[in-house]
Amino acid sequence: MKPSENIVLERSLPREAYWDEAFYAREQEAIFWDQWFYAGRAEGLEEPGAYRVVDVAGESIILIRAEEGLHAHLNFCRHRGSRLLCGEGSVRGCIRCPYHSWAYALDGRLLASPFVPTESVPPESRRLHQAAVDEWEGFLFVHLSPRKAQERGETLARRLGSIPERLARYPLARLKVGRTLRYEVGANWKVILENYNECYHCAGVHPELCRVVPAFKRHGGGQLDWERGIPHRDGAWTFTADGTSRRAPFAGLNDDEKVRHKGELIHPNFMLSLAAEHVAAFSLRPRGPATTAIVCDLLFGADEIAEPAFDSGDVANFWDLVNRQDWQICESVQAGMRSRAFTYGYYAPMEDASLDIRRYLASRGL
Repeated sequence: MKPSENIVLERSLPREAYWDEAFYAREQEAIFWDQWFYAGRAEGLEEPGAYRVVDVAGESIILIRAEEGLHAHLNFCRHRGSRLLCGEGSVRGCIRCPYHSWAYALDGRLLASPFVPTESVPPESRRLHQAAVDEWEGFLFVHLSPRKAQERGETLARRLGSIPERLARYPLARLKVGRTLRYEVGANWKVILENYNECYHCAGVHPELCRVVPAFKRHGGGQLDWERGIPHRDGAWTFTADGTSRRAPFAGLNDDEKVRHKGELIHPNFMLSLAAEHVAAFSLRPRGPATTAIVCDLLFGADEIAEPAFDSGDVANFWDLVNRQDWQICESVQAGMRSRAFTYGYYAPMEDASLDIRRYLASRGL
């Protein structure tokens, strides 16, 4: 694009979308509590009784494995509201309330209410509140409004669209977590997604990354062919400081995928970056309009992790550097937008993908 061309800049979302508590409350209702929300890997939940507690925008959810499959329950007792479980671990036979020992089957049915006949409990309260849970290639998603989702036909498969087809050659279901990076970022969740969705910032914010992937800084980070993948510099083929690794590329990748980087964004909270021999899976956990917790799982082949000499440091150190550069600039954006003089910003032409966040919010009635 020549500088002399007439460029029309699109307006960004307004200030209230990033700072206003009332706007965030509407997002909770319309998005986090009414969309498929990425909840992490299924790893560790293989055996009956295995559970993990996750937070979905302030709602505590139990993910638990029963003989017939996974279940998701809101994490409170129907008696007096006590939290039932915390963290992760395993239970034997039932979920027992620590307060008055009411017990629930792994599928949520009330089994026992000491000194209170079970038939005395109102029928609608004889089970834990349920959420929907589904799995794609080892990634778990929950939906806090399962009845609405069913009525509208909003399955996880429909939400994923063509993504599974685009990533069909990556052995995602067989990968294991080799390292987990955790962050607390002082920025709105949408600021983080917008940043992920463009590379206009890459030349200035990520010099080390651009040495490995020079395409990220050409044309202002525009004209990137994400469907085919982004090429590395000559001699480089993965996301490490020198662009190489002793680990072999995943078997079954095509020639492009062995030397190019791919990425997917699944609204509202899942960022997925794929290299030839590892995958970075980001889960965003909004804590409010100006704070987001981020979990970054670095996934490798199970055979690689089983090797005595396995070391994820080359990948983890590089991703941690790039991540912290991103989070720092996102926090700077968040801080700047706090000014009363800020009403909205602008998207440059090479940031067209960032407009997706506006379209996504509009599709949810916001």
